[in-house]
Amino acid sequence: MGSLLGGAGGGHGGLWWRPSESQKRQGRRRSSNPSDSVDPTTGGGGYRFPLRQALTAGSLAFTGDTIAQVSERYRKRNADSDSGFSKDIMWMLCSNHDWLRALRMASYGFLLYGPGSYAWYQYLDRALPKQTVENLLLKVLLNQIVLGPSVVAVVFAWNNIWLGKLSELPNKYQKDAIPTLITGYKFWVPVSVLNF
Repeated sequence: MGSLLGGAGGGHGGLWWRPSESQKRQGRRRSSNPSDSVDPTTGGGGYRFPLRQALTAGSLAFTGDTIAQVSERYRKRNADSDSGFSKDIMWMLCSNHDWLRALRMASYGFLLYGPGSYAWYQYLDRALPKQTVENLLLKVLLNQIVLGPSVVAVVFAWNNIWLGKLSELPNKYQKDAIPTLITGYKFWVPVSVLNF
């Protein structure tokens, strides 16, 4: 029952900043894997940043933002012209890419969403370890009423901070939070059912 972000779930217990007893015992028995990003100064028994999950989330955020930008340009191009496809469509779709926006989203995925969702899924797996229909429904419900709004709030804040528009954040929440959540629920409820 792992997570979409590199097996963050699966009942392994412990949060990335507070390993469970079984993780501590496993850490003593096996050598460290470079992707585990163990702090060598603690001899493998310290905190572990979920590097694999962070890299996965950062890569997916970068890719998702790139797809969103290309789709946006494609829709705009089709709305502006009725001429159909031209030879330079690939150039048009790939030019004027906002690399800073894509990198901003990748940094959000790497620094915040990857580690945060890893901790969240670890918590859910520890709090609701049995694979029952009730636990599945409770995990999906908690995911949508806790993680969903948290992600929307944090990603809006992250973008507004980096754009220097922190004062516009309350208006952004008021205007876009509910539509974003509703759109997210349409996608993430079925994905969460499959994920858990």
